[in-house]
Amino acid sequence: MVLAGAEKLQQHAEHVNSLNVFPVPDGDTGTNMNLTMTAGANELKKNNTASVGQCAGVLSKGLLMGARGNSGVILSQLFRGLGRYAAQYDELNTQQFAAALQTGVDTAYKAVVKPVEGTILTVAKEAARHAVYFARRTTDVTELMTEVLAKAKEALANTPELLPVLKQVGVVDSGGQGLVYIYEGFYEYLTSGSTSVPSAVQGQVPASAAVQAPVLAKPVNPPSSVQSSAQSQLHTEDIEFLYDMEFFINRQLGGTGAKFDEEKFRKALSVNGDSIIVISDDETIKVHVHSKTPGDVLNLALLYGEITQIHILNMREQHRDLLTAGMDIAPMPELFAEIPKEHSTVQAPAVPPADDLAPYGFIAVSSGDGISEIFKSLGVDVVLAGGQTMNPSTEDFVNAISSISAKHVYLLPNNSNIVLAAQQAKELLEGEREVTVIPSKSIPQGIAAAFAFQEEDAVESNTESMLGAISQVKSGQVTNAVRDTVIEELEIKSGQYIGISNSKIVAASDDLLAASQALLDTMLENGDEIVTILTGSEADAGITESLGSWLEETYPQVEVEVHEGGQPLYYYLFSVEP
Repeated sequence: MVLAGAEKLQQHAEHVNSLNVFPVPDGDTGTNMNLTMTAGANELKKNNTASVGQCAGVLSKGLLMGARGNSGVILSQLFRGLGRYAAQYDELNTQQFAAALQTGVDTAYKAVVKPVEGTILTVAKEAARHAVYFARRTTDVTELMTEVLAKAKEALANTPELLPVLKQVGVVDSGGQGLVYIYEGFYEYLTSGSTSVPSAVQGQVPASAAVQAPVLAKPVNPPSSVQSSAQSQLHTEDIEFLYDMEFFINRQLGGTGAKFDEEKFRKALSVNGDSIIVISDDETIKVHVHSKTPGDVLNLALLYGEITQIHILNMREQHRDLLTAGMDIAPMPELFAEIPKEHSTVQAPAVPPADDLAPYGFIAVSSGDGISEIFKSLGVDVVLAGGQTMNPSTEDFVNAISSISAKHVYLLPNNSNIVLAAQQAKELLEGEREVTVIPSKSIPQGIAAAFAFQEEDAVESNTESMLGAISQVKSGQVTNAVRDTVIEELEIKSGQYIGISNSKIVAASDDLLAASQALLDTMLENGDEIVTILTGSEADAGITESLGSWLEETYPQVEVEVHEGGQPLYYYLFSVEP
């Protein structure tokens, strides 16, 4: 089933890519899910056994290390939960298989700070919920899978109703479509390799969810109140449990000797909190909670031991920052990567004695030789090739971290779709290496963060400086539209040049210079003074020169720097700073 699901996804990866909300040439949800699923399938081929539980565990490890992009990380979490449930069985009946699917959904949702409905999570949830219901009515796994597939397709068709931006541009969720393809592979294997979806399944699914036509016939114009970002649908003051807390309790040190009752502890946390995750063993308790009263949470924790590795974030502050800086359209949720150490299949080399370690190390993701050279000139130790079209995997980050002899390692993902994999790598090495992920979502943000770093400063001070630097940067990019669409009343034709400012399309033109000028007009409307232009591999030198002259005439107060970036697909990357 797994191999058939992986093959089905691979066959349709480009179609999943085409469902990207933005009409840009590098939508990569399908690529990321395909590479992630392939990594799991390859691991399974190498370590196949007769036990479904053992196979599920092997698959989970392969997916975890091969996870790329937001969709790949979410997919790895779904199968991690499935593997955790299946581990106790050599064979699964219908009720057990349904319970495994549900455990996968529970694992993914528990790992999410703020789940976004209308995504792969919703499709997985609705399919699993129906599986649990229907498993009580059949002992035939094939019949159960027929129902699971039908429900997944129905949930996929409904994603535009849950996430307005999907409805606005006329597509279903790309991650959810990828999961449907995997489930189709499961079904087809169970029906002896049939390559067609049976009419019984199609009859239960609205036409808009059919595999052959998951793009809606035409964009549906939303009410004027609909915003381009799911974050903008949420009012900051509506975040009730605003302190996002994560910490460990060392049960061997401190404490009052009170007996730890996990259920009682969870109930106590839930009085003024939600999104609670508690993982405990004989020595350590790992806690994640959103709380109104962080002091009460810490006092409660102190009853059971000494508190270590405390992280507290104000989510209202984060939300205000996201609305100010501009969020990606239809963002994937951020994970609290609760990953047991035994899942790591990459052994870090022995770290030299502390006296031999450099105080800091840096890893940055780059697309383009020129951009890579800029990062190297700023002291970055390892530059990973990547970007929209090829996201580094969790394992890529783990290997890069392991290759650096430094006390503390900073990761600069430089793409919103890479942040989760970087965070997952950090969690895998927790307790072994000190790692901080600076959530840079663009190349300009990453460069600004690297500039802000000071070798002589402490970790906390550098982290604060780099986060401050990325919040000051406006990022712009110019590329071609790959399909006709309408986004916030801006009509875009396939092949036109489009200008994107902080993940929002603000310009479309048949002329590259005009699109670039319109984009910069938008980015400079607040009187900023520094503009950096990174030219792409297909940029025209004459147009670049004209753009520089236009900036000099139109914005004489602006200081302009031009560097050869060499990035593919994007003619220009713009950085605007105060």
